[in-house]
Amino acid sequence: MQDQMLLQLIEDDIAPAHQLLELLRAESVALHGRDMVLLENILAHKQSLIVQLEQHGRKRSEILAGLGLTADRGGLQILAQHSHLGATLLERGDQLTAVLDQCQAVNAGNGKAIQLQQMATANQVRILTGGEAPSLYNSRGSTSRMAKQRPLSQA
Repeated sequence: MQDQMLLQLIEDDIAPAHQLLELLRAESVALHGRDMVLLENILAHKQSLIVQLEQHGRKRSEILAGLGLTADRGGLQILAQHSHLGATLLERGDQLTAVLDQCQAVNAGNGKAIQLQQMATANQVRILTGGEAPSLYNSRGSTSRMAKQRPLSQA
């Protein structure tokens, strides 16, 4: 009975995991294009999928823990050995894990893109406000005087 419930939870998460993967890929394109409207729409849909996947993940962990098994592939393998659904459980579990691993990789790439954009924006603001001291030498061999910071409205 527990094996059937676990299999159903896994089956129910495969489609949302694929949807999440596609959203993360679309997010990557939107990040590079700085399309904020699209990013907001993606974020709203992405959050609902993540909540659903987390809830099902907790239920799967509870089922395995209730059987005295670990909430990982090892626990699933032990359950599969004692179930007539064993091969299907492992196959679908591996499929879900593979999609979620892809989601994690794309999400990490999106995080790096966000960090790069934040650094570029911070650098542009620093240049506009004159907040960075020049590291150049003048004709007398001393460093140039530090420019005054100015508000963006005067840049």
